Amino acid sequence: MDIPRPKPKRRHLRSVAAVALVAALVATTVALGRLKRAPPSVDKAAVWVGEVKRGEMIRAVRGPGALVPEHIRWLTADTAGRVERISLRPGTPVTGDTVLLELSNPDVLLQALEAERQLANAEALRLELKASLETQALSQRALLATLQTDLSDARRKAEVDQALAQKQFASKVEADLTRDRAAELTARLALENQRLGVLTRSAAERLAAQASEIEKLRAVVAFRRQQVASLKVKAGGGGVLMDLPLELGQWVTPGTLLAKVVKPDELKAELRIPETQAKDVALGQRAEVDTHNGVVAGAVSRIEPAAKDGAVKVEVSLTGPLPKGARPDLTVEGAIELERLPNVLYVGRPAGAQPEEPLELFRVGAGDLAEKVKVQFGRASVNTIEVKAGLSEGDRVVLSDMSSWDSMETVRLK
Repeated sequence: MDIPRPKPKRRHLRSVAAVALVAALVATTVALGRLKRAPPSVDKAAVWVGEVKRGEMIRAVRGPGALVPEHIRWLTADTAGRVERISLRPGTPVTGDTVLLELSNPDVLLQALEAERQLANAEALRLELKASLETQALSQRALLATLQTDLSDARRKAEVDQALAQKQFASKVEADLTRDRAAELTARLALENQRLGVLTRSAAERLAAQASEIEKLRAVVAFRRQQVASLKVKAGGGGVLMDLPLELGQWVTPGTLLAKVVKPDELKAELRIPETQAKDVALGQRAEVDTHNGVVAGAVSRIEPAAKDGAVKVEVSLTGPLPKGARPDLTVEGAIELERLPNVLYVGRPAGAQPEEPLELFRVGAGDLAEKVKVQFGRASVNTIEVKAGLSEGDRVVLSDMSSWDSMETVRLK
């Protein structure tokens, strides 16, 4: 017969131990889940940390540019010609009478000679005309003198005949004839005087017309001579020869650029300000131009009315002395001061910060633990921006790009 055996107590103890182990594992897991995750570490040397300050903030805009001459003398060809000689090359100091190059054109010389021949002919014709008119006037005056004498004789004879006819010593017919003769000579004398007046006025008008023609021909001769003189191209003013893009034997046409002469000590800066920042730029604002060999003070003198390639060209007249090495076309960086904001809270401009918009930044606290805070910004400059809310004076914030840590609320700087 079978006899039941009692179960051993060891199995029961094993079950209890297993349940206790599972319970301990669950408790440990829950405890670990409730623990806060340690903040990630960021290399302190790889980030830029700025301090919030209070005081005067200068709003400015910045843009690249170049130095350009204040005055450029463009020398162009007055007439066509072939380059026969080049005296100087760019970079040479020049004066007003310095000959830069010489052109040749036989047609210009022939035209000048023809103009001078026509002028000489016109002047000779004027002399002949003057002599002819004076001769006519003299002849007319001689005729008037003769008529005056004949008239005087006719009047005396008419008076005598009239007296004799009254005493019946002469016939009345003869007296009437002498009287009519005197009247005829009087009328002829008046007509000849009128003719002398017409000759005099006509002579003056003809001489004036010929003089006007001569003046025109003199102007043509002066123009032709100027064309001949322009074949020797002179600098026309002191300075430095900047450009001479020609070679020997090259044929140039009227209007072709021959050379450029500038004054290297009279320069201005042309800056390209981004069109999104140029709205507050105005004439007369102070500016600083960095030539990479020194900073020169200046003022805004001209603003282009239209934007080009996303930028507005702004000219800055330089008021300070130019540093050594400043020359035309030198690349520079310029900053234009828009306004000064007194007693404002400001900080270095963080990456991605925009004027009048909020941005989340990491504020550095004790133990280099940086906590994310929301900051409201105001007016902005090139390197600084106004803080309206979210930060206090003396706070230190990370200004570098921290977009890779956007999901974190805190980071530790090491």
